[in-house]
Parts: sequence; C-alpha cells; structure tokens
Amino acid sequence: MEHAVPGHGAGQVVELTAPRSGRLDAVLAAALDNLSRSRVQRLIERGMVRVNGAVARKSAVVAEGDAVVVVIETGPRAPGAVDFDLPVVYEDELLAAIDKPAGLAVHGAPGDTAPSVAGWWLARLGPASAAFAPDVERPGVVHRLDKETSGVMVLAKTPAAQAALSRAFEERRARKTYLAVVDGVPAQPRAVIDAPIDRDPRDRTRMAVTTRGRSARTEYIVIASDGERSLLEVHPETGRTHQIRVHLAAIGTPVANDAVYGTAEPRARQLLHAYRLELPHPAGGRLVAAAPPPADLLAAIRAIAGEAVASRYAAVPPPTIEQGEAS
Repeated sequence: MEHAVPGHGAGQVVELTAPRSGRLDAVLAAALDNLSRSRVQRLIERGMVRVNGAVARKSAVVAEGDAVVVVIETGPRAPGAVDFDLPVVYEDELLAAIDKPAGLAVHGAPGDTAPSVAGWWLARLGPASAAFAPDVERPGVVHRLDKETSGVMVLAKTPAAQAALSRAFEERRARKTYLAVVDGVPAQPRAVIDAPIDRDPRDRTRMAVTTRGRSARTEYIVIASDGERSLLEVHPETGRTHQIRVHLAAIGTPVANDAVYGTAEPRARQLLHAYRLELPHPAGGRLVAAAPPPADLLAAIRAIAGEAVASRYAAVPPPTIEQGEAS
C-alpha cells in the first residue's frame, strides 16, 4: 500500500514479523528479496524503519517475532538528456551487459551532470526506472570501473535484479578477468598479491597498500613480455577502489600510462580493460559475457605478443548463460 511519509513523499509500507534474531539490516535484507543490505541500511539511516513502533537505529538488533515496518519510498524519475549510446553485448528482461569505453565515468558525484553510464542507463530504462526507490542514487548500477578503464560491466533492470547482483559481488561470486599492459616484468610469472588497501595517508585522492587497509587479493598471470612491457591476465578476488592499479604498482609493474600510480604518455589512458565477467544470473545459471579490447590496448598487445595473441583476445565468444548455479 501507499503511505505518506512526512518529509519524504509517498512510499510503500512493508509490515513483517522478524523471522529470526539478529542485526536488523541483515534480517531485513534476507527477508526482503528486492532490497540489498546497503539499501536497507540507507532506509534505517533515513528513519524509514520501525521496530515495535519505535524508529530503529542502524545498529539495532531484533528478536524473533518483533514487529517491523519498512517504508520504501517510491516516485517518478526525470533522467537528463543523453546524446550518446553504449554497446550492449548481452540483454534480457532482468539485466544488460555493456562495453564501457575509456573516458566515460560510471557515475559522478551527487549533482554532477557530466555524461556517465548511470545517466545513460537511467534514460534507457525510461518509465521502468520508477520501480527503483527515489533514494537509490544509481538505479541498476551494481559495480563500477574506473573512468579510464574500458570493458564489460553489468546493469540491472529491476530492483530485485539489482539486489541479487549486488549480493553476488558482495559475496565474491563474480569472476572478473582483466587485461593489463604493465611497465616492466613481474618477478613471478603467476602470483597472488595479498595486500590491504586504504586511502593514501599522504594524498587522500589516491589509494595505497597500508597495514590499516581492508583486505585485498589480486591474482595475475603473465601472458607475454618483451622485456620492457608485459601483458597480464588479472583476476581481482576482492573489489577495492583502484585495486588492480595499486597492487600492480606495489610489485613494481604499474599499469602502462597510469598517471596516478605509474608514468603516463601524453594523451594516453591507462591500459587496463575488463575483458570477461562471469556471475550468477538473478533468474538462475551463470552469465558469461566479454568485451573485446579497444584499439589502443590491441596495439599494445600486438607490440608485446604479436598478432596471434591480439587476435585471440579480439575474437571474444558470444555471451552465454551456463546452467548449474542459482543466484
């Protein structure tokens, strides 16, 4: 049902009995399929959740049988004008996988009207975007790529699909493969970099390996090297900000043309590409989708490894839904 929420407009009221004891955000995220835990936390922070009649705090713990009321805001969205399109490599009724070009941000800061994937997706959803609650800042966006990183990323079409995909990333059930051209040659042909990452205490615009950081793990495999540069396949096991770039710089082989963590040539972008993504599909099975490397990366691959290797990566297989795992 619809309900007037003072100071917030209209919202849908969900009343339920806590099915078990535990932290309120975890209990609600498990009980409400269309809400992620982070979404529930935002609702609690905005005073939209009551337990036994009292407004709940973020750290609240509920007991089995407690009466919980959640107000989920609803309302229309007004996307800005979008004068560009993005390549779609896979699409169905729940999600789409796109090939993001380098130079396009996934999203900007609040109030930023510059072109972005989030703005393009909101415009593409059109009236369907009304299904997402107004306080969801980026409807359908479940993960991100750095602005200068190209490649495949997935977007959700419904709140339930967004929640399911977000859980898959949070629970590390998504398998990501990147292609990176780096300066130098790693000391080991294959290794896992296990080093925590946090804001650089000397420059808050950068990330750094630091003992006080959050755990981060990145696997890499050297595909080819010419002694000056190397081509790597990279598999981040966690999803920290700038993780691949920070980890590769930390072992002495920064991503080529990375102006923040290495050395960049004029008018060149960091040679990092999200090549392949495999993750549970909200309807069951696993989606596998890939995006071919753009021209600048293919040229760098040819210079290191030759035409045969470049052609192998350029000829990506079509997307598939592999059966065997539910979301």
